[in-house]
Order: sequence, then structure tokens, then C-alpha cells
Amino acid sequence: MTPILGILLATSFVASLVALGILVWAVANKLIFVGKNEAETIFMKGELGQPDDSASFGEKSEAQAHRFDVLRAGIDRSGRGPVLLLVTVGITWLLIGSVFGVMASLKLHWPDWLADVAQVTFGRARTLHLNIVAYGWLSVTGIGVALWLLPRIFHTPLRRPNMVYFGAALWTLGVLGGTLAVASGWSDGIEWLEFPWQIDILLAVGGFFLAWPAIETAAKRKSRHIYVSGWYFLAGMVWFPFLFLVSNIPGLHIGAQQATVNWWFAHNVLGLWLTPMGVGAAYYIIPKIIGKPVYSYNVSLLGFWSLALFYSQVGMHHLMGGPVPTWAVTLSVVHSIMMFVPVIAVAINQHVTVAQNLWAFKQSMALRFVWIGALMYTLSSFQGSLEAIRSVNSVTHFTHYTVGHAHLGAYGFVSMVMFGTLYYMMPHILGRRWPFPALIKTHFWLVTAGFTIYVLALSIAGVVQGMGLMDPGASFGEITRKMVPYLEARSIGGTMMTLGHFIFAAHFALLLLRKDTAVNATPTLARADAS
Repeated sequence: MTPILGILLATSFVASLVALGILVWAVANKLIFVGKNEAETIFMKGELGQPDDSASFGEKSEAQAHRFDVLRAGIDRSGRGPVLLLVTVGITWLLIGSVFGVMASLKLHWPDWLADVAQVTFGRARTLHLNIVAYGWLSVTGIGVALWLLPRIFHTPLRRPNMVYFGAALWTLGVLGGTLAVASGWSDGIEWLEFPWQIDILLAVGGFFLAWPAIETAAKRKSRHIYVSGWYFLAGMVWFPFLFLVSNIPGLHIGAQQATVNWWFAHNVLGLWLTPMGVGAAYYIIPKIIGKPVYSYNVSLLGFWSLALFYSQVGMHHLMGGPVPTWAVTLSVVHSIMMFVPVIAVAINQHVTVAQNLWAFKQSMALRFVWIGALMYTLSSFQGSLEAIRSVNSVTHFTHYTVGHAHLGAYGFVSMVMFGTLYYMMPHILGRRWPFPALIKTHFWLVTAGFTIYVLALSIAGVVQGMGLMDPGASFGEITRKMVPYLEARSIGGTMMTLGHFIFAAHFALLLLRKDTAVNATPTLARADAS
């Protein structure tokens, strides 16, 4: 397996060098500036110093409460239909994936429940939950958010919006086909890559048609500077296809090689696909809601480029103790520790920015979601780096602790940021407020409380389980029985989160069906081009 592993590591290293070369080229050609003016490029005239969250900073005048500036509203209009489609599809997958998640959780302490229904046995229900949430909810919604934010960052309408419809249709068919395949027992049997590779072709082609408009919009941008969110979004759209295609080549990876590629992909799909979507959105939403630029724009670009350089090889610490070269695992441990650099960079910017403006956090529900998500990014990343250390890994590996850690990143970080971003962006897209602000608070407290119960239960359970497994005199049966109260708490937390999702989806539907007129007339695209 050494040649294949060497090729992957060499490819990752070359990719890092290419990224560094792009940085040098961009600086030489004055495409990257890191001053106050560059940090303020997401604001238009009159926006600085003005908080912006129509669900929280409402004023007596409906027009004042929204403050939809005419130029940016025109830019929003260009991608309104495609973005609404992607968001609607993403929320639909969130509900389906959440139901399968609760079912899988219940089966851990109710093993006989629906045991005679093959389509929802634990192995299939858990797999369906993972893939639907990853490729349905998080990926589709993340792409929708990126296609809404990129035109705003680049001060130009979205190019080729009709291509997005086609890409969304193919991607949705891919997720639907993969769901039906796994439910029927047809699976590739590799974690995070369970959808059969024949169906994955739909995701690959659909992803191409979704990424092309974003890349062309970037090429036709009218802004001199690429704001840091743009770097994250565009990089994710370049990194993910490479990861997905290499990992899905049939028959190329076998045995220990396959396990290595599996965790190379599984970790990178979190760090080089979902993380750019979450961090990129947070870098835009936090300063926009507060009305002030991020604390240190210099540090923001350091965070992006260090992520590009250090993340690609962290996944192999999951194979510690397995039949892979020790040097490869050690390299992964080193890269995992180096991830403190981009994480601290993001933490300095986003947490200090909010900490200096706690009034906004107290008032804005959208900001609460996004900042809690940013905090979970910091926590999950620190936790992941520590988990890579051998002494810690020996306790937490193969336990419920890793499940809690995975949800800390994918849900606590990315999903919470997506919730907050949708609460902020939908009034700008539709030109009207969320109809019931109280439901936003209900959603927030349900998912926050449920998620806290979920993660704490699994984290404690994992440590207890790991210490027990290391004790030669401990009975495996007794260790398993000790897990039942923690697994019941997991189900309670997961059910609360799912209830919050259904409230969020119902509120979203009410917003779409609301018949009142927009507070500001949507201008023509010509005026948007003038920006």
C-alpha cells in the first residue's frame, strides 16, 4: 500500500505548494490586500455602523427595519430562484436525515424496535442519516449560501443561474438514488462513501453544474478585492470534486489502501468542504449583522491559507494502530497539531468581533446561531487536534466519544452557522420578514439544549467506555450496559434537535407562503451591474 499512500501524500503536498504559489501570485499582482479597506468591501455606502438583522433590529418603519439597499437587492435577484430551490431542497433533506438519525439512536437502546424491517435496521438507518445530512442538508444548503454570498462579495449578479437548476436536479437525484440504494441494501460499504459509485456520478456531474456559475461569477467580478469568504467558498468548490472523484474510483483502492483513502476523504470532506462553507458564511454574516468589519483582516487570510496547507493529511490518525506505516500516522498527528494555527486565526477574528459587540449577540437570533457555530468550530477543532495525540487516542478511539466529536463539528459548527445564515439571508431574498420571530427563539433553544445533552452524554460515555475497554479485567457486557443511560440521553437530545428542525422548516414554509408585498421594490439588474 506504500506507493498509493505515497502518491496521495505527495499530491497533497503539491496541492499545498500550488496554493502557496497562488498566494504569492495574488500578492504580486495586488489581488490580495489586507487592510481596513479590504475588510470593509462587504459593506456598501451607509452600512458601516448600522446593525442589520430584520428579525431582531426592527424599527417602527418597516422600510427602515429592512434597509435593503437597492444595488445589492438587484444582485440578490439574479440568483433568487436557484438559491431558494437549493435552500428548500436542503431543508427537506434535513428533516428526512433527522428522522433517520433519531431512529438509529433509539435502536442503540431499543434493539428490538423495528428489527424485522430491513430498510431501517441500525446499519442502514445510521448510514442514511450520515449521507443524507452530509450530501443533502449541509452540502446543498452550503452551495445555496455560497451562490447567494459570492455575487454580493464580487458586486455582480450570479452568472448562468439556469445551470444551477440543472445541477440541483442532478444532485438531488443522486442523493435520492443513494438513499433508496442504501435502504435496499446496495452500498459501497465505506463510511462517508456508502452511496454506490454508479449513483455518485450524478453527484459529480451535478456538482460541476453547481460550481461553474460560482467560478464564472468570480471571473466576472467587479470588486477589486476577493473578500476572505470568497476564498473559502471557491476553494471548497475546487477541493471537494478532487476528493470525491479520487475516493470513488472503483477497484483502485483495496484493503488497507481503501481504509487509508477512506479516512483521507472522510476527514477532508469535513475540513476542506464543509468547513470552508461554514467559516466563509460566518466571516460574512458576523460583521454584516454587527455593522463592523472583523477584528483583524490580516489574520483572516492567514487562517484560510494555513487551513489549505495543513488540513489535507489529518485524517490518518483514525488509523492509529492499524496496518499502515507509522510515519504516515505520525505525519497526520503533526498536521493535526498544526491545525491550531488556522483555528486560532478564525477564533481571534470572529470571537473578538462578537465579544466587542455583545449587544448584538443579545438581540440578534441569527448572530446567536452563527456565533455559537463559530464557537463549536473552535472547540471541535481543538478537540480533534488533541484526539490525534496517541495517549488521548488510545482512550477515545472506537468509542461514543468520536461520534460526539463528529456531531460537534458537522452539527454544532456547520449546521448552526447555516441556520443563522438562512435566518439572515431569507428576508433579503424575499423582501419580507420572518412571520413569527418567537419561533426563531424556540428553534434556537431546542437545538442548543438538545445538542448540549447529545454531545455531553456521548463525550462522557466515550471516556467511560474507553477506560473500561483498556481494563483487561472489565467485562465487555458490563461496559455495554453502562452505556445505556448515556444512549438514552443521546436520544432525548437528538429528538429535541429534530423537533427544532421541524419548527424551523414550518417557519420557512410560512415565510415562503406569506403574501405581503416586499418592503422595497426590487431594482433592475442594470443598476446592480452599475455597482
